[in-house]
Amino acid sequence: MARGNRIFAGPRLRQLRLDHRMDQATMAQALGISVSYLSQMENDDRPLTAKVKAALANAFPTDWASFDSREDEQLLGAFAFALSHPELPGPALEPERIEKLHLQFPEFAARYVDLYNAHMRANERINMIEEAIANDHEVQARLPWEAARDWFHEAGNYVHSLDCLAEEMAESFAQGQVLDEGMLVEALARRHGIETLIAETPDSALRAYRAADRQLFINAALPTESRKFMLAHQLMMLEGQAVIADVVRKAGLPVTGADRLLAIGLGNYAAGALLMPYAPFREAARTMRHDIDRLARTFGVSFEQACHRLSTLQRPGLRGIPFFFCRVDMAGNITKRHSATRLQFARFGGACPLWNVHEAVAVPDRINVQLGETPDGVRYVSMAKGLVKPSGSYKRTPRRFAVVLGCEVAHAANFVYADGLHLNEEGAATPIGITCRLCSRQSCDQRAFPPADRPIHVDPDNRQIVPYWIG
Repeated sequence: MARGNRIFAGPRLRQLRLDHRMDQATMAQALGISVSYLSQMENDDRPLTAKVKAALANAFPTDWASFDSREDEQLLGAFAFALSHPELPGPALEPERIEKLHLQFPEFAARYVDLYNAHMRANERINMIEEAIANDHEVQARLPWEAARDWFHEAGNYVHSLDCLAEEMAESFAQGQVLDEGMLVEALARRHGIETLIAETPDSALRAYRAADRQLFINAALPTESRKFMLAHQLMMLEGQAVIADVVRKAGLPVTGADRLLAIGLGNYAAGALLMPYAPFREAARTMRHDIDRLARTFGVSFEQACHRLSTLQRPGLRGIPFFFCRVDMAGNITKRHSATRLQFARFGGACPLWNVHEAVAVPDRINVQLGETPDGVRYVSMAKGLVKPSGSYKRTPRRFAVVLGCEVAHAANFVYADGLHLNEEGAATPIGITCRLCSRQSCDQRAFPPADRPIHVDPDNRQIVPYWIG
């Protein structure tokens, strides 16, 4: 509750602490205040000060975004976050000075946040261009697949109109009931007059829809979770036809063929949103501390589907943890990628060889956890698991890959895979990067290529593990 310019938010502060499973001593330490001071704020005996608001925005950025409904407070959190970027030189500004700047010059604060966001987007584009040049790719010849994938990344991997439509569709079924194959088959027949045939096939077709005959074919060799996803995809492609067409039209992708790929991607997005409706899935994820196996069982989906859905929980005012998510094949190619964190993925070439995802590919069905630190000093907790998709036939090789899901250590208390890791211990984190050609680390025994933007030096009389050093 606000009184004048002061915010008294005791109940919400207490709920935030309970949501993150913290006692008062732990949260007080995270905010840099005493336990008694925190207790007074939780009982509405004291308002949130500038220092506490800055600490909340830094320690709980996702929750702070919806902590106060006033736009000026949300702007203050974004302003403080932008000013705390690790690449900015010099000592950090005091929270009181940040709040004073924000109060006296709100237009400046808003423009600074816009400039910060534009700077981050520009850095991503520069990295993309440098990486493309370093790997001998034509910058102007982006494939349709890349154009469609980039659109999802730039949209924050969240499509509000489709997500809300899928949530309404899920509510039209029995409330609170997990959707199964029978329910989806019945919905296709009742709402669209479609006959569904689930049978084995000698070819590799997973799904085939014949609009003229109103027939949908689903390969019976698929696991149950995959069959459900195929059914949900077809249902949402029909239910959301107008919404998908509008999104594709507004996207205006300039690459030939990208519009169709984007439409398919939007259908897949909607299918995931139907099987894992936003509000109940987000609540279950928070309750289970994002235990993916438990989430997959609860909603009757695959491990990969649950991981992917967690990376889409970016609804304004109801955000989930900012995750990065990607899928890597046996050759190290990144076939799916999205990041709501400061960590970004390589677009061309392989990922960092020190990443736990590579070990996960080799040893499937085992959870690998890792505490990693990027060159900018930001630490991440990641979970990787190798998966095998059965082919349904001895004559076809199963598909093998790994998925990785991670977040910044600020959210570790709500991420079950961080339990037992020494999050703040010096030397405990693995020094990871994006990809060798963009990594600025001076020494790395696993470096495959020198960085593209720095000279290298070779001493013929001395040989280290890497046969050069970076200038």
